[in-house]
Amino acid sequence: MSSALIYISLFSGLYFQIFMLVTFIEGLLKDKENSKNSPIKPSPKELPTVSIIVPCFNEEKTVIGTLKSLMQLNYPKDKFSVVFVDDGSRDNTYTKVEKFAVKYAGRIRVMQQKNQGKHVAVNNAISVINSEIVGCLDADSYVSSDALLKMIPYFTDQKVMAVTPAMKVFKPSSILEKMQKAEYDIGIFFKKIFGDLNAIHVTPGPFSLFRRSIFDKIGLFKKAYNTEDMEIAFRIQSHKGLIKNCPNAYVYTVPPKTIKKLYVQRTRWVYGFINNCLDYRHIFFNKEYGHMGMLTLPISALSIALAILLFGNTLFEIGKNIYNSLETWYSAGAEIPTWTQISNHFNFDLFFVNTSAFMLLSILLLTMMIAIFLISKKMSDGKMRPTIDMIYFALIYSWLAPLWIIKAVYNTMFRKATPWR
Repeated sequence: MSSALIYISLFSGLYFQIFMLVTFIEGLLKDKENSKNSPIKPSPKELPTVSIIVPCFNEEKTVIGTLKSLMQLNYPKDKFSVVFVDDGSRDNTYTKVEKFAVKYAGRIRVMQQKNQGKHVAVNNAISVINSEIVGCLDADSYVSSDALLKMIPYFTDQKVMAVTPAMKVFKPSSILEKMQKAEYDIGIFFKKIFGDLNAIHVTPGPFSLFRRSIFDKIGLFKKAYNTEDMEIAFRIQSHKGLIKNCPNAYVYTVPPKTIKKLYVQRTRWVYGFINNCLDYRHIFFNKEYGHMGMLTLPISALSIALAILLFGNTLFEIGKNIYNSLETWYSAGAEIPTWTQISNHFNFDLFFVNTSAFMLLSILLLTMMIAIFLISKKMSDGKMRPTIDMIYFALIYSWLAPLWIIKAVYNTMFRKATPWR
């Protein structure tokens, strides 16, 4: 049973990674061969009107920086505006924003409501917006000045209903933040491919853009297990709308700074994914929804199950080995090995090199992972080189992720709500 589980995991992971790499290379070749794949850039007069919503709850430390980054966007002022919605903050967020907005009269609209949640704040803002394009930006995120101009051309295709940016971690300093930086860098790689495959299942809060008319067609945001940005993407896909990704439009977000906050956030994300999958289960293995229905959602769901099983199996094997070692020591007595015994134990002989199928598959899987890491670094930082955050991710993430996955599955099974923070 243990061997079967490991082989299933290896084959699934290897198949998915090879498919992603081949798809990525194929996309690059198509882009070089056919310039029509690039979105057509509209002239300044043809640029659509854009409104960015900033929903906020207790973000006095970061919200002004968020608004400043929006005011510095390279976009015609007469076609761009911001709607700030305070969701009943209990700190000085609203007061600070009011003072800041005075400097940009007519460009920043300030709204306030009782604490009802992010989805209500966004919906209240949409109800007063008449712009052709509507975007969202979390109050702990900062957008690069050229991001909007890079994302807007995708909307020249009338079938495109939403465009997502490339998300990066804002000034990572601690080990935990650097681990998340590697995770977000990998996300840039996968989101680019998912966009090419029309398989994006989340439009993240930091600076996703939407065609305003889509809300008239499919409705506004829902609470959706505190993952409204995921549910709206599922709903757009369910209505056969296109969601694209702009891999060079960078948005920087402040990551959780403690393991507890990271655990709560990721539990909410996985919990939301599981329950949105249950709500939109008609997409699974449905050819009408292309790669999203036939590949990305099934593989993502399978990865959750395998992560739990592998984590449990790993703990079992570790526990069994410890027990056997203690039993041996107790029966035969503990003996401290000499340096000669230790050095002889690590002598290298080609005859004893493990050439089993398991070892070869593991090496191939590791090679694919390293390739994806390096490509992700190239897309994020402009340089294809290994960095310390990749090591942090490899060593720490694989032990932390199963914890919030297990918690999310538990909450789903026993219908326990998952808090926002």
